[in-house]
Amino acid sequence: MQLKTALLSTAVIAGLAGLAVYGTQSNATLDTSAAVAGAQGRSLAAPAASAHASAAAARNTAALRALIDTAARPGSRQAWASRSPEQADRSAAAQRARELLATAAAREVHLAQADGFAAREVMIDRDGTEHVRMERSYEGLPVIGGDMVVHSRDGQLLWVTQGNNMRTSARPRLTPGISPAQAQTEAGARFDGRVAQVDPAKLVVYARNGMEPTLAYRVGLRGARNGSQDPGVMSYYLDARNGSLLQAEDHFHTAAANGTGKTLTLGNVGILTDSTGSGYRMVDVARGNSETRDIFNTTGSTEAEMAAAKIFTDTDNVWGNNLKTDRATAAADVNYGVASTWDYFKVVHGRDGVANNGQGIVSYVHYGRNYFNAGAGILEDGTMVMVYGDGDFTNGNTPLVALDVAAHEMGHLVNRSSANLGYYDIKDSGGINEASSDIFGTLVEFSVNNAKDAGDYLLGENVYARPDGKRALRVLFQQNADGVSFKCYPVGGFSGSATAAGGRYDPHKTSGVGNLYQYLLTEGAKVPANFATTYRPSDLVCNGDTAIVGIGRAKAGAIWYRALTKYFVSSTDYPQARAGTLQAAADLYGANSIEYQTVARAWSAVKVN
Repeated sequence: MQLKTALLSTAVIAGLAGLAVYGTQSNATLDTSAAVAGAQGRSLAAPAASAHASAAAARNTAALRALIDTAARPGSRQAWASRSPEQADRSAAAQRARELLATAAAREVHLAQADGFAAREVMIDRDGTEHVRMERSYEGLPVIGGDMVVHSRDGQLLWVTQGNNMRTSARPRLTPGISPAQAQTEAGARFDGRVAQVDPAKLVVYARNGMEPTLAYRVGLRGARNGSQDPGVMSYYLDARNGSLLQAEDHFHTAAANGTGKTLTLGNVGILTDSTGSGYRMVDVARGNSETRDIFNTTGSTEAEMAAAKIFTDTDNVWGNNLKTDRATAAADVNYGVASTWDYFKVVHGRDGVANNGQGIVSYVHYGRNYFNAGAGILEDGTMVMVYGDGDFTNGNTPLVALDVAAHEMGHLVNRSSANLGYYDIKDSGGINEASSDIFGTLVEFSVNNAKDAGDYLLGENVYARPDGKRALRVLFQQNADGVSFKCYPVGGFSGSATAAGGRYDPHKTSGVGNLYQYLLTEGAKVPANFATTYRPSDLVCNGDTAIVGIGRAKAGAIWYRALTKYFVSSTDYPQARAGTLQAAADLYGANSIEYQTVARAWSAVKVN
């Protein structure tokens, strides 16, 4: 698939959300022990630097733990979770979920008469809310892509979380057009290498990638790959009518290794890579096999350019030289940024990857020429990708690989996988989308607590060759200082007709309202120390309320994340965002809480009422 047409064309994907740099801006109870341990492991550098790495790991772990909200309503925390599919399926919660699927949720899940459901995971909150992850079958055949989560309390259906695969109650005829032997032959022909074993073909109902439920064969295969020592362990899904390929699923997971990234912006850090027979690949096997690739300053506009984009490899597991002269330096920044963001969402919010499905990211470094931007998008096949330019003369040709930039881009993918806030040509929602990424980018930076890039409320300050602590892509507490953005919500809001790219209400400009709200909720009407001579508390509010006292990053982050994932929808505007965050605060702390009241005051301070 060509990157230019698959990534950059809004007709093909659901939006590439970049930082959109403007020249004027240069003036401006969840058990997290295992996840924290994994985050700490990320900071373990090579043995020669073990003392330094241990200190960095301790700072990182402490900063990450500090962002876990321990003050939320106890009932909202997880009380029990199954440890195996067998245990889940035998549970009373699973039986209750099956009864709801047969009655109250039947229409919502497009139930067919011969559908069956087996529980794979059960999670129960302390207030009794049950979340049951189900696998679907039809006439005893597995439905690939038919899984869902049933949410209920006290036997009453709350909602069902499901993909867009099963959009019909129609089911395929179960009479195949080709034989199992023909399916095995087709699978063998698809494998790039020497086939060692082909398993018997088994019938399934395939419903992934937006397809109508289709009778298919699933064929397991093992072999030796061409051009790689990695074992070939595959499953092929073939249309049972004619043998055409529906999906090739790779099951091989390689070993991990602790390496050292000599980054451009963070100094030397520990990174996790993939150990192979001949060296190391920049693949984070602990975080969804996230890959970092060199696209060699192309834009993927041809198949040849895409084929030339390669995963970074190395022989000694030490990446880069802290300078732009080594192409792996910027890659180390990106690898570490992806890992840090993954760990933040996992440890603080219990989210397994940006899409909450354990799927990693493909990052393309050295994208384009004189490209002062970064972006994220989702390809037609569901692959999540990010691109990072090398900058231009306005920023000293410094690659846009700063930690908060990487986290910002992954924040767009979290939104895409949850609320899916609209972007251009929709009233307000594009600005909220951008603000959400700025908020998460900032929180991730605080979670890492790196001495070379301390947490602050500047987004992308390290994309400049000589950071001065004031210049940034966005200043979250005073975004209008760039001369083009907004910090106060206008009467009637931002009209959809002017929210096109580069327009008066471009989302990168209207995000200032959400960013200032979050700053006030977190820190209160308090000017950051390095801006004390530039601004006064009255400059931070639009209604004169300088007595706002912040509730801290942990609580403010918890409220925003809950609102985004549970209450925001694709067309949410700023008044609705106020309502959603107020509901989230009520869920977590109560409707009469200080937190709830501060959310209301922070929104009023930016004139969202």
